[in-house]
Amino acid sequence: MATAQEANGQYQTDTSSTASPPVATITSRNPNSSRQWRDVFWLLIFVFHLIVFGSGLGLLGANRFHKADRLNIDRFTNITVGSLTAQAAPPPPPPVATEDPSRLTETFWPFYGAAAGAGLLVAWTWLALLGRHAGPMMRVSVHGLTTYLALVSVFCFWAAHFFWGVAFAVGAALQFLYILSVIERFPFTMLVLNKSVKMVRSLPEAMGVGYAFTLLVLGWMVLWSFGVAGIVALSIDDSGRWWLLVVFSVSLFWTGAVLCNTVHVIVSGMVFLVLLHGNRSAASMPPNPLLTSLRYALSTSFGSICYGSLFTALIRTLRWEIRGVRSKIGNNECLLCCVDFLFHIVETLVRFFNKYAYVQIAVYGKSFNRSARDAWELFQSTGVEALIAYDCSGAVLLMSVILGGLITGTCTGVWVWFKRGDKVIMVGTTAMLMGMILMGLAVVVVESAVTSIYICFAEDPNLIENWDPEFFIQLSQALHERLQYRSARARQILDNRLPDSTPA
Repeated sequence: MATAQEANGQYQTDTSSTASPPVATITSRNPNSSRQWRDVFWLLIFVFHLIVFGSGLGLLGANRFHKADRLNIDRFTNITVGSLTAQAAPPPPPPVATEDPSRLTETFWPFYGAAAGAGLLVAWTWLALLGRHAGPMMRVSVHGLTTYLALVSVFCFWAAHFFWGVAFAVGAALQFLYILSVIERFPFTMLVLNKSVKMVRSLPEAMGVGYAFTLLVLGWMVLWSFGVAGIVALSIDDSGRWWLLVVFSVSLFWTGAVLCNTVHVIVSGMVFLVLLHGNRSAASMPPNPLLTSLRYALSTSFGSICYGSLFTALIRTLRWEIRGVRSKIGNNECLLCCVDFLFHIVETLVRFFNKYAYVQIAVYGKSFNRSARDAWELFQSTGVEALIAYDCSGAVLLMSVILGGLITGTCTGVWVWFKRGDKVIMVGTTAMLMGMILMGLAVVVVESAVTSIYICFAEDPNLIENWDPEFFIQLSQALHERLQYRSARARQILDNRLPDSTPA
């Protein structure tokens, strides 16, 4: 397995003095050394997906821009939707006047423009407040999400959208139960997040990357919202619109995840250099680490980013939920057996799909699966996996993303309610997705620092000690406590399962 001192021939450790911890120094890079392109197949798939879906969005938006069904697409949508819903194709809609505002793209496009603006404002506000008020911002995300979900549920019931009212009420209940199950972990989680924010604040370039990529994804959202507005304006039934919206929402989710993880790789590369050299102002720091990280992330490693972005978020969410349920089961062996079965399945998937792979990709240029496997084996061999399992920083940051999406969706939904009440759920949910992606690009800057800190702590704890000695002691103590807890838990399970061998 590669180590911190082998990162592409860039780094070496000065061990001239055995009386002090090793001090990382940078050496001149071999001009002939270069990284290989990884996961090229998934890079091609992603590019092909952008071309196909981008063309589809453009056609669907243009079809009802200023004129109803100018491209005569309705005849194809009626056939396609009929096959998807397993129903006979409905008769052709009656002729629609071109001035009918309910059937034109520009009727709904301004709503999505407002959603993009609201999402961008929330994301940039979160980034701006993060440096000065990191602790309160995280607490607002944790406790505010439960309250906000409950309020949205009440609003949905009041508006007679009972399905969505129940859905948001269940979400509020699950969020509340999850907080109760992990509340004792929050002090350690806040410690890790505060130190990660400290790291990000020392890298103004990292904050700049977050701002820049929100503008980049905003450009794609202009095309996406144009096409989605055309879908909402199509003359088909609501089930057909929902099918199309789900398909194009999955496309937007993958695109947004790719851009978020690209930021993850860029920032992880810079954070790794800061930890390797002790601090941002060290004389041995390279003059422009941003350009190096950016070049690798957008070239040789981009295929790995595209591949990992398909699965990582879903598997992480499942793992958090199962861990929360598993910790509160108690002595119900039947339920514990079922949950353990699901837990081991997810843990196997985590071995090949985890967010720590992006640090390995940034530093060593490996493929995604190898990066994920090496990172997980590193954590398990050093015991740091016990600390990661105890940390809830990823869940807290996800709460920030969901809260940002809800704020965006409700702000847009209120406007749609007064203008087009029959489309409030359809536009509001897709606007929420836009807000979540924009917020995710802001949050991933902090998450990159968290993952880099854990990788460096597992590979060489001296890197953390040189950067922040107090934090190193706190991490070491927490790791010792978690390993003791696991050891005691294992002894307890063995004592309960082994037969009593004492004579009668």
